[in-house]
Amino acid sequence: MTKTSFTDYQLSDDIQRALAILKYDTPTEVQQKVIPLALENLDLVVKSQTGSGKTAAFGIPVTDQLEWEEKKPQVLILTPTRELAVQVREDITNIARFKRVKAVSLYGKEPFSKQKEELKQKTHVVVGTPGRVMDHIERGTLDLEKIKYLIIDEADEMLNRGFIDEVEAIIKEVPSNRVTMVFSATLPKDIESLCHAYMNDPTYIEIESTGVTADTIEHSLIEVKEEDKIALLKDITVVESPNSCLIFCRTKENVDSVYSELEEAGYPVEKLHGGIVQEDRFAVMEGFKLGNFRYLVATDVAARGIDIDNVNLVINYDVPLEKESYVHRTGRTGRAGNDGTAIMFATPHEGKFVRSIERYIGFEIPVKEAPSRSDVTSARRDFDEMLSGRRVVRNNKTARINQDIMKLHFSGGKKKKIRAIDLVGTISNIPGVTAEDIGIISIQDQMSYVDILNGKGSLVLQAMETTPVKGKKLKVSKALK
Repeated sequence: MTKTSFTDYQLSDDIQRALAILKYDTPTEVQQKVIPLALENLDLVVKSQTGSGKTAAFGIPVTDQLEWEEKKPQVLILTPTRELAVQVREDITNIARFKRVKAVSLYGKEPFSKQKEELKQKTHVVVGTPGRVMDHIERGTLDLEKIKYLIIDEADEMLNRGFIDEVEAIIKEVPSNRVTMVFSATLPKDIESLCHAYMNDPTYIEIESTGVTADTIEHSLIEVKEEDKIALLKDITVVESPNSCLIFCRTKENVDSVYSELEEAGYPVEKLHGGIVQEDRFAVMEGFKLGNFRYLVATDVAARGIDIDNVNLVINYDVPLEKESYVHRTGRTGRAGNDGTAIMFATPHEGKFVRSIERYIGFEIPVKEAPSRSDVTSARRDFDEMLSGRRVVRNNKTARINQDIMKLHFSGGKKKKIRAIDLVGTISNIPGVTAEDIGIISIQDQMSYVDILNGKGSLVLQAMETTPVKGKKLKVSKALK
């Protein structure tokens, strides 16, 4: 029987409650096929495109089956990029918000010591890139003894980036009685061999119905000379007037020049490429999700890390040289059942790359004319009016699930012998507050953070200003982050 609602699954109330707030109503095809089998703890190999809802497909069943009391990690998720690691961690946290599941992301270019401290806390789920995960394993800072689920996400991209040996080394370190799930847009021979070698009679699931690229995306191609691209880009943005737009370039130099042109023309725009420090890249991603700006110019570094339901226009300013990149780039729009538009600019010399993409996606991309002067002129007024207004983010999942949550900062931690049980005991004694209103607790050396759920934050904040914890008076404030 096909499940038409998440309420059809035997999931805990905590997970169901989060899914309702996140507006996860009807399971996507990959979720319909994966969730029942994952709830039975079967090994799975899933061939499914980007944007099909894979993260929830594994995130819902594995978090539902976690033991909250267990302090050591029970789930290890490997991703090919830092951006995807952060995105998956955020999705897992949202899905399991009311189950108080703590997820940590591990990736390079971030201080090892900071991650090491995080791993000392109770951690349920670890999401990471293979290199940094291996680093933690070798240094003894990541304990894999209790891992029940190993999930390899975007396995084909792991192969493309040369991580497959590290992935294999990690597989050998996790308990042999774990459940393994592999998700991949394509299944090259090396990935199949890996599955045969390390999985227990896996069930193969292939999601074919939407082809390589989602059928909610309208694709088109405009032929243009290199020197005319900027003018065309501006005309297209005026005529299309997108609420939210991603512009992909091949090189960081092109990103910089397109960004400068748009910024000078008054567009609310930011840029993203590998030359920008990691912290700033995450800040840009977050700003785009929150609607702080409408246009993002990026290299492929962003193609796999942005999960926003309402990016309604993707422009391939440069034709991608790899056919798979076209799918990942355009897959940022037309997500979660919404309609999207993908327009590619192709110069006269790029025909062979276009044909390679068309063979891969299984259809010819319709060629369309550049907008006429009159089209641009008649759309200009509405465009200028929209540009001056703030982008409306209708579907920011994280903001929605966090709206009744307040993170509190306490001025004491391990050095003052404060434990999670002390904070839970004290806070749940406040009239009108129960243990159900307490979310994720993070205790560091000098301070502690506690998520207060269900809109009870202000009540707890006020009460804790005069209530000691374990006989110690701690300063309490609303956390800045």
